[in-house]
Amino acid sequence: MTDTRDNPINDAAGVDSLKPRDFEGYVVTNDNLPTKNTIQKIGSFSLLDREGSAHTFEKVANVAERTFVIFVRHFFCGNCQEYLRALSAAIKPGSLPQDTAIVVIGCGDPRLIDMYIDATGCKFPLYTDPERKIFDALGMVKTLQLGDKPWYIEKPLVVSIIASICQVLRYLPKGLALSSGHHWQVGGEFMFETMDGTRQVTWCHRMRSTRDHAQLSAIERVLKIESAA
Repeated sequence: MTDTRDNPINDAAGVDSLKPRDFEGYVVTNDNLPTKNTIQKIGSFSLLDREGSAHTFEKVANVAERTFVIFVRHFFCGNCQEYLRALSAAIKPGSLPQDTAIVVIGCGDPRLIDMYIDATGCKFPLYTDPERKIFDALGMVKTLQLGDKPWYIEKPLVVSIIASICQVLRYLPKGLALSSGHHWQVGGEFMFETMDGTRQVTWCHRMRSTRDHAQLSAIERVLKIESAA
């Protein structure tokens, strides 16, 4: 069977102008699976850890037989911070099946990773893709559209905004206030696993707004863990 899943969002991810075409909120995206060619291509792309050391995406995504990779927005984004707090509270590393791991990837300066871990309580390995090459190749788009309130948001929007501003001001003296990552970039979730001897994405969700991470029930189903509810 011919694989027809190339170009998953009609090149929307390639838009990186001063005002992306989806800036007004009309996000063009879908949850089509990346092709094997795309997965092979991004394998050599570099990620940075908290110390600024480089790791290939292939190495990070192959840390387990099944690796659930979460892509988040800029490191000062209060929405994604709430998402990781809620996810870390709901899914502990010890509750994952033996052959499964979770990895988180941002798009800001690696020197902000420790701050991000402290702010979110994230228990999973965290890397960053400052050039957003992997974000683009996997079809994640750019938007400032807020979208509907999701399951993981607890704080009022104004409180989240103030908290983000405080984080920015805290890192102003360190020269990192503008280094959290592209503020229009949104992320998503991708399950990488080995099928028929090759590494494939078997499930994915691309964010359609700045607070459109996958539903907890969907994540638990993909991870093959039982809900505590």
